[in-house]
Amino acid sequence: MDSKKRVALVAHDNMKDELIQWAVYNKTALTKHELYATGTTGTLLEGALDQPVTRFLSGPLGGDQQIGAGIAEGRIDVLIFFWDPMEAQPHDPDIKALLRVAATWNIPTACNRASADFLLTSPLMYTSYQPVLNDYSSYINRRLK
Repeated sequence: MDSKKRVALVAHDNMKDELIQWAVYNKTALTKHELYATGTTGTLLEGALDQPVTRFLSGPLGGDQQIGAGIAEGRIDVLIFFWDPMEAQPHDPDIKALLRVAATWNIPTACNRASADFLLTSPLMYTSYQPVLNDYSSYINRRLK
């Protein structure tokens, strides 16, 4: 990871306002990074931050999966996902898949305002960093047999 991180920002509908408030509060820090987001969240962030945001599809239409692919392909370095723990989502399997991919590829992931604050204020957000990746070759070889 370079010192300028590629940060994906995602929020469930009931959490969009909180994510936008958090992003505006942290605007100076976020401008040091490249921002990515799912559809509506990206539009809201662009307007609130006056900064370009690369937008994917809406989460339920495949945006969560697009961000997951970006993580797996090494195009996303950090995931900030304000998810709603009190409301079932129709695309829960996609959300679980996104979080699993983030864990698999060992990228920093924040799921609420407090963890996002800790992550964004870490000195590691502003320096080069090489995450340790698990060796999945035995898993891959086992699956090929």
